[in-house]
Amino acid sequence: MKKLFKLFSVAAALLTAVTVSAKDRDAVLKVYNWSSYIDESVLPEFEQWYFEQTGEKIEVIYSLFDVNEAMLSKIEKGHEDYDVVCPSDYMIERMLNNNLLLPLDFDALKATNTENYIEKTRSPYIRDIFRSINPKIDANLYSVAYMWGTTGIIFNTDKVSREDASTWDIIRNPKYAGQILLKDAPRDVFAPVLIYLRQEQLKNGEVTLQELMSDSSDKSIADVEAYLLECKPGVCGFEADLGKEQLTKERALISLNWSGDAVWAIEEAAAVGVNLDYIVPEEGSTVWFDGWVIPKYAKNIKAATYFIDFMCRPDIAIRCMEETGYIAANGAIEVLESQIDESYPAVDLSYFFGEEADSIHVNPVLYPDITVIERCALEHDWGQDTEKLLAMWQNVKGSRAGLMTYIILALVLAAGVAYFLVSSQKKNRRRRPAQRRR
Repeated sequence: MKKLFKLFSVAAALLTAVTVSAKDRDAVLKVYNWSSYIDESVLPEFEQWYFEQTGEKIEVIYSLFDVNEAMLSKIEKGHEDYDVVCPSDYMIERMLNNNLLLPLDFDALKATNTENYIEKTRSPYIRDIFRSINPKIDANLYSVAYMWGTTGIIFNTDKVSREDASTWDIIRNPKYAGQILLKDAPRDVFAPVLIYLRQEQLKNGEVTLQELMSDSSDKSIADVEAYLLECKPGVCGFEADLGKEQLTKERALISLNWSGDAVWAIEEAAAVGVNLDYIVPEEGSTVWFDGWVIPKYAKNIKAATYFIDFMCRPDIAIRCMEETGYIAANGAIEVLESQIDESYPAVDLSYFFGEEADSIHVNPVLYPDITVIERCALEHDWGQDTEKLLAMWQNVKGSRAGLMTYIILALVLAAGVAYFLVSSQKKNRRRRPAQRRR
């Protein structure tokens, strides 16, 4: 059956390729994105909008990936002609550094007097972050942020104090042994742990937070590995996407996780009487984003630029936020207004939306206060040293895994499957966030 399914998949892919090649490639836009990471109803609307702007017909061919590296391999080695792709931050950096991206065609927008939503809605905070990706190349000319967030701790407020959760060292706290989940995402665990371990050097000015994000030294890798091995006995699992459900069922109390997943978990837990919250530890943390790019072997740069511009329209950004559960990296005032909720305390978002947004009532999990952002930094790609990171991660995951760990992981998997079957019957306000296996 599996062989038959694989043969069917290959045949379907070949049929799609033949169909696309038989058409006028200028009338086709190939989009490659994460699963569950867009409101798919906007795709036919883009086709209509593109015709209105240019007088030309376009058909969107929409494909999915679930791992950054798999996407990169198709483009780098397979020379796949995707026109628009949505990689994560470090992968955008890698593709930019390796000359695998094409610049946005702003002249095409000017030629039809199409409003440049890319520039109009670009947050000053996101603009500055993109400039830091590569000091020699302005990434803003090659990429546009789509969704963004922070990395922090989701915790059960009835059983875990906020004080305990305000430090990364909670993942080593014996008080919560057997109740801690870590993301199966090596760079998203490595960076916070390194920040924690280098607190003294940070306070003394011996190193900056941003410098730590590029630290792939053997010493730092060894220090993080030793720390994680200390944490290992208390960790009940390394999870890619099922940890949120375990928190809602109180089968775990703490999870190192992403802010978008935190919002989903908090809402789901509240519906069943479980109280969760999210915090960015005091030592500091990381910000992440996913963004739209035009790969080197794209065939329709014009339509790709129009698509990215369309996705930056405030109304489209809002719809995709509501569908995915993540927050758009869009600085339009309409996007901000869509998130205002007086039940939340006021936070200072002047860094993201400008001076007038210094006291806004929004969910602080999705839009952190400036004091939180000031202690966060962007992770960087390690290049060839990435193999050292992955090797360290495998050592941590594979070392000293006891029987109880496997039992817990089996229960997590079984519970996750059961939860998915039940949840698929529900109509939630927000859909389940995309699986960001970064």
